[in-house]
Amino acid sequence: MGFVVIPAVDIQGGQCVRLVQGDYARSTVFDADPVRAALRWQRAGAAWLHVVDLDGAARGEMSNAGVIARIVTACHSKVEVSGGVRTLDQIAALLDSGVRRVVLGTVAVEEPELVTEACARWDDRIVLGLDVRAGKVATRGWLQTTDREALAFGRQMVARGIRRIIATDIERDGTMTSPNFAGLQTFIQGVGVPVIASGGVATAAQIARLRALGAEGVVVGRALYDGAFTFAEALAAAEATEAAAC
Repeated sequence: MGFVVIPAVDIQGGQCVRLVQGDYARSTVFDADPVRAALRWQRAGAAWLHVVDLDGAARGEMSNAGVIARIVTACHSKVEVSGGVRTLDQIAALLDSGVRRVVLGTVAVEEPELVTEACARWDDRIVLGLDVRAGKVATRGWLQTTDREALAFGRQMVARGIRRIIATDIERDGTMTSPNFAGLQTFIQGVGVPVIASGGVATAAQIARLRALGAEGVVVGRALYDGAFTFAEALAAAEATEAAAC
């Protein structure tokens, strides 16, 4: 898969929102209907959508399954889902419903054996969602920070069968400042599987830089919703980087 720009559709209380640094009290509603938001990015040309059940991530159980099902039904873009997935049955149900990839976060920390089983059954349709705060893995919708070092944990999950990681820098997420390029480069070089970056993107030029340092893709939220750049400009930046490398 070439470099991919993935719009985020984060769902809280049935609405499409964006948080700042994972703070549930600092959410901005961008669309009352997440399906409408998803269709907007599909029309713009998004091949993938990153759909997050924020309520599910915090509560430990999927809370916006109905909205997610509507997105999958309405969109022909590929959908990856994160937030509140804790069991193999939930993974199976999501994949059977048309979800293309399921992102596992908290359960990877708390039940690593489940990751081994999920990867054995569904291979690269299982993705590790590695949420990082100050170099440590965070869980429970970013509400808890563990003592696990991000790179070491990522390697452990790769050993269990993970073939792709979405790495989110919580302290930069929603801030529209800049990705942690140095930290991402170290992580990408050290983990040994494709990495999709998330958190802090503010300009299309930063997307080009992420590709140049070896990321497989980027999840973009607030910068797109706020209009800092268009989806077409994001794609153009990534494609320009690819052309320059040829």
